[in-house]
Amino acid sequence: MEKESPFGLSHICVLLTALMAILPLSQGNWMWLGVTSFGVPEKLGCTNLPLSFHQKEMCRKKPYLLSSIREGARLGIHECRNQFKHERWNCSVSPTISSASSSFSLSFITSSLASAHTIFGYELSSGTKETAFISAVTAAGLVHSVTRACSAGNMTECSCDTSLQNGGSASEGWHWGGCSDDLQYGMWFSRKFLDAPYKNSSGRDSDVLNAMHLHNNEAGRQAVTKLMTVDCRCHGVSGSCAVKTCWKSMSSFEKIGNFLKNKYENSIQIADRLKRKVRRREKNDRKIPIYKGDLVYTNKSPNYCVEDPKLGISGTHGRECNRTSEGSDSCNLLCCGRGYNTHVVRHVERCECKFVWCCYVRCRRCESMTDVHTCK
Repeated sequence: MEKESPFGLSHICVLLTALMAILPLSQGNWMWLGVTSFGVPEKLGCTNLPLSFHQKEMCRKKPYLLSSIREGARLGIHECRNQFKHERWNCSVSPTISSASSSFSLSFITSSLASAHTIFGYELSSGTKETAFISAVTAAGLVHSVTRACSAGNMTECSCDTSLQNGGSASEGWHWGGCSDDLQYGMWFSRKFLDAPYKNSSGRDSDVLNAMHLHNNEAGRQAVTKLMTVDCRCHGVSGSCAVKTCWKSMSSFEKIGNFLKNKYENSIQIADRLKRKVRRREKNDRKIPIYKGDLVYTNKSPNYCVEDPKLGISGTHGRECNRTSEGSDSCNLLCCGRGYNTHVVRHVERCECKFVWCCYVRCRRCESMTDVHTCK
């Protein structure tokens, strides 16, 4: 029989409250990502989750959205790692975030809170292109998860898009039907939940960074809207498609991630002084407009080649690379010119399996050798 922990849930909640008091609330848009570390956030309650004051208030008013908030954070983090897995900056996150545990050990909970405001290390407040992407993809993730919950009928405040009912084109043989995703509530909630910490903060030094976060949050939301698709289903005798029922749906989040990655590659550097709105850094280009869907940044990115624990940069030492590739995962680029080591890895697997009557499967044991290259 396991020995009972000296810390009851009430003791843990008191400790959590104390720990939350020392976390910087100015990073409210990032603290919420820490909810992915909590296996069962509903049991802890809104007060003790890694949220800013405003976000806790919203959480208390709408506790049924906790699962959507957690899913939105997970979507954003997962897609960030997916898009950058072969690059020098691979969107690395704290181990407590990437492999969330459901245990309530004291060490786990304290480490989860500690990582809530340093989840992406240097990128948290660096003002780089990487900061821009994280803001956009997490804001998009929250819209996506909340809208999915609405369409699934999990909430009373929203549902399918009713504005399309009874519409369509009789002459073209189609009409609106099914359950179209309604982005209205998801967009509203994402703005209220993520933007408030930046709108309520003060201090001239942070004005440009706050404006950058607000702009990139909205760019992420605009990506979800822009990539809405129309899906249809045919009706008629023997599949003749005499009539089609159509509905609007969100694109897969991977497609949204690809779209935002392209925006990241073409992101715009803005001036470090705020005058009414964000503007391009280069004076000669300031007449060129910056659109809502563009990603913006203030500071140039480091090369991410060498480990820097103070900034949370892990470097590329030991990363697996592709010797024959010419892309970002090539050994030349990923290893920053330091060269690479080659290891021979032996794989053993079942192969040439055949069904034997009756009744088992007989397989051979196959071995293969593969060269694996890792950066020096």
